[in-house]
Amino acid sequence: MDRPPLKTLQTIAVVGLGTMGTGIADVLARSGREVIGIDISDAAARTARAAFESSTARAVERGRMTEAERGDALARFRTFPDLRAAAEADLVIEVVDEDYDTKCRVFAELDTLVAPDTILATGTNALSVTRLAADSDRPERVLGLHFFHPAPAMRLVEVVSSVLTSPQAVDAVTALARELGKEPVSVGDRPGFVADGLLFGYLNQAAAMYESRYAGREDIDAAMRFGAGLPMGPLALLDLIGIDTARTVLEAMYADSQDRLHAPAPILRQLSDAGLTGQKAGRGFYTYEAPGSGVVVPDAETPDPAAAAGAARTVESVGVAGSGTMASGIAEVFAKAGYPTVLAARSEEKARTAKERIATSFARSVAKGRMSEEDREAALARVTPAGSLDALSGVDLAVEAVAEDLEVKRELFAALDKVCKDGAVLATTTSSLPVVACARATSRPADVIGMHFFNPAPAMKLVEVVRTVLTADDVHATTRAVCARIRKHPVDCGDRAGFIVNALLFPYLNNAVKMVEQHYATLDEIDAAMRLGGGYPMGPFELLDVVGLDVSLAIEQVLHREFRDPGLSPAPLLEHLVAAGCLGRKTGRGFREYARR
Repeated sequence: MDRPPLKTLQTIAVVGLGTMGTGIADVLARSGREVIGIDISDAAARTARAAFESSTARAVERGRMTEAERGDALARFRTFPDLRAAAEADLVIEVVDEDYDTKCRVFAELDTLVAPDTILATGTNALSVTRLAADSDRPERVLGLHFFHPAPAMRLVEVVSSVLTSPQAVDAVTALARELGKEPVSVGDRPGFVADGLLFGYLNQAAAMYESRYAGREDIDAAMRFGAGLPMGPLALLDLIGIDTARTVLEAMYADSQDRLHAPAPILRQLSDAGLTGQKAGRGFYTYEAPGSGVVVPDAETPDPAAAAGAARTVESVGVAGSGTMASGIAEVFAKAGYPTVLAARSEEKARTAKERIATSFARSVAKGRMSEEDREAALARVTPAGSLDALSGVDLAVEAVAEDLEVKRELFAALDKVCKDGAVLATTTSSLPVVACARATSRPADVIGMHFFNPAPAMKLVEVVRTVLTADDVHATTRAVCARIRKHPVDCGDRAGFIVNALLFPYLNNAVKMVEQHYATLDEIDAAMRLGGGYPMGPFELLDVVGLDVSLAIEQVLHREFRDPGLSPAPLLEHLVAAGCLGRKTGRGFREYARR
């Protein structure tokens, strides 16, 4: 049977004119809809009106709309203090406080005011749409319509159906979202839906990492920006969202999943109970110059660069052990920064091949205008290929970049211990193995530290500086000084599985796989949700296929063994794909299929 024609949604009421409600009203009014803004606070209504006037004025200045179009848009946005103004609306979008009783009262009153076919949408991202629908007189017209902040800029809209929602209502709001230039994703009713369901688990783990004093707030945030390419660090994002809001979402997620990774970190309760809810309060994980400001000001936790520097050893030459992509990339970084660099492989041929890879990379830089021909020749001349570790005998810093196998690395460190001179710093680039195990393979564990570069090393700015309980202070200071010279951003962390980036990134990726296993959303929907709603450079399945499913599984297994948390157990679907040899782009098939080169 054919569905009836879509309901035209021309007059739309927005209940709650906070930041999100104002943003949604802005988008709707610019699209040509009549917008009824409703808020019991006259101040909120005035602020919303002023914000819309400012945003449209900026649009005129930038040539995105004419003055006449601005006047028409402003005329379409009317504000009222009473829900009765919603009586003429085709669609009502509720974005009041994230509190069930408050939302239920709004929906109960709307039931008595609006037409029988008016669609009622809640902007919740944590509360049960089904419960709100069940308490309505017409549950078939109730659904979720979750915009992302800031609504005018963010393209994702999650359209949330309960088991009671009519397909016609879903079709109507989905069509509206597309007409607004948004990308609608249809999902079922569970706390967090797709994007926040993945995002808030990650934010919660970051808060717990900070609370344990494993790493400082600036280092956690910088690690995820520079190491994972995210637009904001997790703690800064929590401050933007509101720590109280995050706590509410996580409480709902935990009640649904009983997954300990969703149980709000105690620091979130402590901060929210103290009124330190983030930017809106002027203080959260960071301190801001005023409530509502996004400008961070120094406080007692702000690192003092001078105090952190310390006495460092002199590093005038560097050695890199290995011949793979990572080893050659790291050698390229050091040579470009001015360090004479010995590239030691298992044979002269492998070492020369690695140097040729560096030469090719430098040639691309010259072709793109990022490097002069003279600088290329000078940097390449600093790289000395060698077929034996003996060539590292005179270097001040030896960096290991061989296979991610603990016994292989321990054997290499035992060899470096015999070859390298006294006082040389010995660094491992491991991404998941215990640095202290490499240190204990030597007679000088105080000289051993982790320097976790990210791939591709020449392009990625982050280096995780991993200090063991045995690492000397001057070795730590030396490593940070070297990072500064090679123009990398160092972040300090302790010697535990995953360090910062992988410990936060891979549980998120694992949860995305579990979401597919549960048939909650498709690969494409999840990838789109995280790119468009979370601002991620890649969706989780795109990233998994690039990293390699076998590599991802190995890291997740290490994290599970280290922390013994059931929520960290690798998703069976990931294990099955690896067992089948579907490892991602490198094999032509992972979560998706790729053309073989």
